[in-house]
Amino acid sequence: MTDAATELLEAYASGKPIPPLRDRIIQAGDVEAAYRAQSAQVETWLAAGRRPVGAKIGLTAPAVQRAFGVYQPDFGVLFADMAVPDGAEIDPDALIQPRVEAEVAFVLGRDLPAEQVTVADVLRATDFLLPAIEVVDSRIAGWDISIVDTVADNASSGRYVLGTTPRRVSEVDLRLCGAVLESAGEPVSVGAGAACLGNPLHAVAWLATTVAVNGKPLRAGDVVLSGALGPMVPVTPGAVYEARISGLGSVRANFAKGSNR
Repeated sequence: MTDAATELLEAYASGKPIPPLRDRIIQAGDVEAAYRAQSAQVETWLAAGRRPVGAKIGLTAPAVQRAFGVYQPDFGVLFADMAVPDGAEIDPDALIQPRVEAEVAFVLGRDLPAEQVTVADVLRATDFLLPAIEVVDSRIAGWDISIVDTVADNASSGRYVLGTTPRRVSEVDLRLCGAVLESAGEPVSVGAGAACLGNPLHAVAWLATTVAVNGKPLRAGDVVLSGALGPMVPVTPGAVYEARISGLGSVRANFAKGSNR
């Protein structure tokens, strides 16, 4: 267990954020050390019985990258207990400093290759797409993150909500699909597929190649959150956020009232 992993696990347990890890525990830019810290947490969670169901890609939208001074994507592991039904209440006090973003979720029907993965491979392997809201969270105080901070923190994962309107990948123009995230009928974030590494398909191909190199290729049944289509939005307790993605339908994240620490 690394020192970074220990601190992050304690932050999960206490609900209290920790100072940035960079240059304090992990050298700035040492992404490999950050992924080792992430892996140590994943192993702890697996031993505790959590069930992995896929992966998430982070830091794909230029707006999000600029906000944190981070200019490369990252990835984390999704677990079954992170999933929230469409419209079901989410307790904001179970998170530390949640934010929401609209995404396209890929559900795989076939294994992806354990080598360089192409967009064609992703197209063949995708069973269906769903609209999604990712509830990102950070165990790092004030979202003061660099690439090593978010990587170590399982790519700033929190919860995710999947819609219930599956679409075939051939039915959606993923590069041009527009996304609007609304709260109380007002748009709070807008974006499009092109904001996600040029196309969410590119993001999934990047992820599949990256995890395959590390000996953990994506498998049939995996859920992949392909990355934000627009800027993330801080959560207001008691608010409902609805993402509408053209060609995919809508999905809602419903936050209960709470102190949000």
